[in-house]
Amino acid sequence: MSDLGLIERQDEAGFGDYVQLLKPRVMSLVVFTAAVGLLVAPVHVHPFVAFVCILFIALGGGASGALNMWYEADIDAVMRRTRGRPIPAGRVEGGEALGLGLALSGISVVMLGLAANWFAAALLALTIFFYAVVYTMWLKRATPQNIVIGGAAGAFPPMIGWACATGGVSVESILMFALIFMWTPPHFWALALFMKDDYSKAGVPMLTVTHGRQATRRHILAYSLLLVPVALALALTPIGGPVYLAAAIVLNMRLLRGAAGLARRTEAEAEADGYAAEKSFFGFSLSYLFLLFGALLADAALRGLVPGWGW
Repeated sequence: MSDLGLIERQDEAGFGDYVQLLKPRVMSLVVFTAAVGLLVAPVHVHPFVAFVCILFIALGGGASGALNMWYEADIDAVMRRTRGRPIPAGRVEGGEALGLGLALSGISVVMLGLAANWFAAALLALTIFFYAVVYTMWLKRATPQNIVIGGAAGAFPPMIGWACATGGVSVESILMFALIFMWTPPHFWALALFMKDDYSKAGVPMLTVTHGRQATRRHILAYSLLLVPVALALALTPIGGPVYLAAAIVLNMRLLRGAAGLARRTEAEAEADGYAAEKSFFGFSLSYLFLLFGALLADAALRGLVPGWGW
């Protein structure tokens, strides 16, 4: 390709393409759960410091996304859901994504250490490493348990937010981690149920590919059953409260009803209605996590406004 051709290709990349490399939808979950972890901690953090901490946690999450897209460009090019991403679409070169990911990784970790503390920075560095190396480079293509173990990467943000405020970990932050960790498999397996063909074409050993959709539905129910006590346990900690307890009861009843419904479905029924129940469960699982963390935030706000609120 001539130099002119290279220039034309580079000109096609816009600011939005580089933002897309950071996986903004995933980053929104990182930002929200990290912010909740910071705000519900029993230590006051100056609003400006809190904003800076969340900013650099978000950049660290974006760095993970860029490194993931760099390494998985071959997979993304095959999958219908991802082939329009900047690298497989030819708008951004892989080396650019790698450079952006490494640069943001270094900046986010160092600046979080300076803004908050080095323990929080170390947790952020571990999160980036776990997602980019342990999950993306190793687990995803090696085992159907990829999303189970790899889910730890997405579970660290509330622990990082808590560490920014307190400088350490606690039962509360561990339970917030465990909540996201146990939520991740049912959430992503629901997606895999109606995206199985994509994973098959890409050679990714997702559970739907290696064990089939019926086994995956049973795994969703099993992990949903394991998720419920973790979610309810948070209600009994100092950061829990009446709002969170009510939300946890209602949302987990809905979760179990949905998971049990999936487990009873046959593949013929799913194909007949276009995997409507699987898509509905996937959408609900997103709301489930946001609403539970939102309830934690609501109880924290009420504790500041209503004397004696909580347990």
